[in-house]
Amino acid sequence: MTAMIRVLIVDDSAVARKLLEHILAADPEVRVVGAVCNGAEALEAITRHRPDVITMDINMPVMDGFTATRRIMETTPVPIVIVSSAVDPNESRVSFRAMEAGALTVLARPDGVGTAAFEAASRLLLETVKTMAGVSVVRRWSVKTDSVPESPLEIISPIDVVVIGASTGGPVALSQLLKNLPQDLPVPIAVVQHITVGFCEGFAEWLSQSSGFPVHLAQHGQKLLPGHVYVAPDGVHLGLDRGPCAVLSHDPPDTGLRPSVKHLFQSAAQVFRGRAAAILLTGMGQDGAKELLVLKYYGAITFAQDEQSSVVFGMPGEAVKYGAARYIMSPQCIAIQLAKFFKPHAQQS
Repeated sequence: MTAMIRVLIVDDSAVARKLLEHILAADPEVRVVGAVCNGAEALEAITRHRPDVITMDINMPVMDGFTATRRIMETTPVPIVIVSSAVDPNESRVSFRAMEAGALTVLARPDGVGTAAFEAASRLLLETVKTMAGVSVVRRWSVKTDSVPESPLEIISPIDVVVIGASTGGPVALSQLLKNLPQDLPVPIAVVQHITVGFCEGFAEWLSQSSGFPVHLAQHGQKLLPGHVYVAPDGVHLGLDRGPCAVLSHDPPDTGLRPSVKHLFQSAAQVFRGRAAAILLTGMGQDGAKELLVLKYYGAITFAQDEQSSVVFGMPGEAVKYGAARYIMSPQCIAIQLAKFFKPHAQQS
């Protein structure tokens, strides 16, 4: 018999607590063991209820969600899913700070029963909570210094663009990767990050602040500048054209996703072939894994995040199964290894 997943709800709104409890209790594999109204109460409830997962609001009296997340991860680590408002830009930004503190992902709080998006948002919440219950958080946020294994640089074409795909756990992985890249990188970076609708702008602002890189929501036809990061906007595919330039598309979702990593990687393969570097980071599913293999066949330099550093080893794990990654590393190591290809001696190998 499958063990029940024990969930603690933390939200200062009684209406929101009742709504989340209604959604979670509908699944026979989930049991809501408590519902409290601020972070201080959450710290006490963890000892009493021993939850497998916590859903955490951000703006709360007494102790907010960011502070509570940091305290929980320092004392009694538990997988935390931020369930917050995407309408408030400040709340959106603080949600990503909570991910830096150890929360695993951020979701928009579902609207009330009967709204158009309620069913989809409820399914996503349940799927995320059940997946996060199996994530180990004890070691994940410990500070350690990675070392890049010595490996000879391959003879590759000059790189014109870096493309990155990520999903669950991706924001922090992206931040770690960018922090370890030189900020005078001579090529642009295009990113597809699966994220709840409404959080893109806050994500771009937070990523710019946390990484030091200029980060923009991509615009159709926009010339992509070296040393800048361009993120796919809500609900729109991001592709590339020569220049490089951004190409936004409302084509149908790929395997239910728009934007999709598949779309970005396909366009990179078609336009740049071997003159690209492609990176697949942590996330559920298999979006982009086969397309990473295509890029490898064309001669592109390809990376997948390793299992130890991934929140969910779905997307990079599929890439590893296909043999699509030339390098399998943590985000920090990927950055250090990638930077080597932009050094003068790498171009002359």
